[in-house]
Order: sequence, then structure tokens, then C-alpha cells
Amino acid sequence: MLTQRRNVLGGLTALPLIGCAQSVMPMGGTASGPSGSLDELAQTRGRRFGSAVAWNVQGTGMSVSNPEYAAVLKAECGVIVAENEMKWQKLRPSVDSYDFTAGDAIASWAVEHGMELRGHVLLWHRPEWFPDWLNTHDFGAAPALEAERILTDHIQTVARRYEGVITSWDVVNEAIDHDTRAPIETSLSRAMGSPEAVIDLAFRTARETLPNAQLVYNDYMSWEPAHARHCEDVLRLLEGMKARGVPCDALGIQSHIEMFALDPSTGVGRYDEAGWRRFLDEVTGMGYRLVITEFDVKDKALPADIALRDAKVAEYTRRYFELMLDYDVYLDDILAWGMVDAHNWLQYFEYATRADGREVRGTPYASDYVAKPMRDALAETLTAV
Repeated sequence: MLTQRRNVLGGLTALPLIGCAQSVMPMGGTASGPSGSLDELAQTRGRRFGSAVAWNVQGTGMSVSNPEYAAVLKAECGVIVAENEMKWQKLRPSVDSYDFTAGDAIASWAVEHGMELRGHVLLWHRPEWFPDWLNTHDFGAAPALEAERILTDHIQTVARRYEGVITSWDVVNEAIDHDTRAPIETSLSRAMGSPEAVIDLAFRTARETLPNAQLVYNDYMSWEPAHARHCEDVLRLLEGMKARGVPCDALGIQSHIEMFALDPSTGVGRYDEAGWRRFLDEVTGMGYRLVITEFDVKDKALPADIALRDAKVAEYTRRYFELMLDYDVYLDDILAWGMVDAHNWLQYFEYATRADGREVRGTPYASDYVAKPMRDALAETLTAV
């Protein structure tokens, strides 16, 4: 399989691979805890563990060209996903051009190191994440046909480029408007008549292009009570897709779980276990599989003390994965949205930043590349029966 994937990438215009540190970063795990990488532990239950990555030539941040970050990936992960490099803003600088430089570099690195690669994302259906040219594009006298042409060309071009390397794609990402509680309107949906027309075409084109790939609808609902309405909206979206025969295989649950307020009875963030189980039961009852696509933890409500904060983040992580792994027969791969605190997007996401200005400690590894209690919690739950 690796040889086949190498051959698939043989024609890509990838940048030269940057050498990575060969030493393994210090890892977590207690004397009584499970041994092995997080991916090896996940494989005992038939799935892979992985992380989001980036690419830059400077060798910094969560780039696979950063030797320290790459060492953590190689020590712990069996699957990676591009954080931004395969989104429209990066790949599609204009209506008639593509730039695969960064995406190819990540794909080449994955193949070189024997890792799987997830695809994110063929369509992020939100105007703020469209390239500027798409928001202002003149769709002409036949707008529906022009919108269909642009969307179809994008999905076919990107999917075919990584065919044989990427076998699971986030086809559509975050398509629901919180205010209207309905699918979001964009330049594409206005041209084609409705958001549903865009979503349906995206999935049908992906299926025609990649008949054997896993096609995923990805969204950020979660188990906190504040997400209850969004869960209802996602269910309506999935129900509509199922009724229309849209070829979607799985729900991507981003799992950016959050502690914005603490439950006095547990000392960790509030979560609605019964409501979340009802949601998962509805999703799996419709025949959809589950993928944890973007896991991390917001620690906003926790005190500054690092030892206490890390312990509470680990406990919240353990509780979440114990529940999710109750759906073992439906659950596929698990990916963190970054492995190291310093490079995690929560450091600059305004809703996650802490009032005390301290670093958010929401990933398995601290900024010095040393494993944290969260890493132990993941290891223990990944192998629990």
C-alpha cells in the first residue's frame, strides 16, 4: 500500500522534504499505564490516532518541517490532516488557477513516513472562508451553471490529485447559520438556488470522483449544554441529506470541547451526557459513522495553576472519550487539532483565550514538547474495554 501511495504522489510538484529530528520527544504514561504510541493504542480498537499539521519552509509551528513537532507526530500519530493547506483560500488563488505547493508537501511527508492522510476540506460553506474572488464572482447570465462548473471543477481537481493517498474527506464543513438555524447562504448558493443544492452537488461530485472514499460532513457541535440547538440543526441537516439520497458516510465531530464554566459537582466543564447520547444515537441510527476530526480542550474557566489545570483538562478529556468510545462500533479515526499547546489555534481564538492572558493548555503536549496528563488520559481511554 505504501508503494502504491508513493507512486500516486510521484508526479506531484511537492517541495523537497525537510529532514526531521530522529529522537523521540519525552512521552507521557505512568508506570501502570498502557505502553505504545497513541496510534498503536488506537489500532487495538481498529482505528487510527492522528493530528492536524501545517507546512512552511521556516520549520516552525505545527509544520511538518519543524523537527520538534515532526518528532511528536512520528512518535504518536498514524494519520495527519492539513490544518489550512487544502482549503479553498490556500488552493484556489483565482477562478482559473490552483496552488498545490503546501498541500503536496504535506501529502509527500505523510507518504514518506508511512502515515495516512485525511482530506480537509472540499467545501467550507461559509462566506468568510471563501477566497475573496468567489464572494464577488460574476456568475453571468446562467449563474447556476457557472456555480456548478466552479464547484465541480474544484472538487474533481483536488480529489483526483490526492486519489489513493486521501481515503477520507471532509466534503462540507460547518454549513449551518446559528442565527437563522438553517444552511448558510453564500455566493454559490445564491447562484444555484439554495444551500442544499450546493451541499448535495458537493457530495455527489465527491462520490462520482472517489467512489470508495469515506465522505464526511464536518461540524463543531459538542456535548456542552450551549450546543444543544446546534446539535438539533445538524440533525435536521443530516436528515435532509439522507432523505435526498446524498452520499454522505459519516459525521465529523470536531470535538473542540470547552470549559467556559465549571460544574460544582464535578469540578470540570458542564456537559449534557444524556442529550449528547441522544444526539449520537440519532446520528448513528440514520446510518452515519462518526469521526473525531479536531479534538482539543478550551480551559478558560480553570484556575491558572498549571498542575491543577492539566489535571482537570485530563479529567475532562477522559470523561469525553469514555462516552465517545461507548460508540466503539460506529467510531472511526480520532484526530487532535494539533499536538503541542504553543501551536494550537486556541491561543488566538478570541472565545478561547483566557482572561489572565495565560497560554491555553488544550493539547496532549506542552509547549516544551513534553507530554501532559491529557496524553495519559487519551492512552488509557483508547484501550479501555
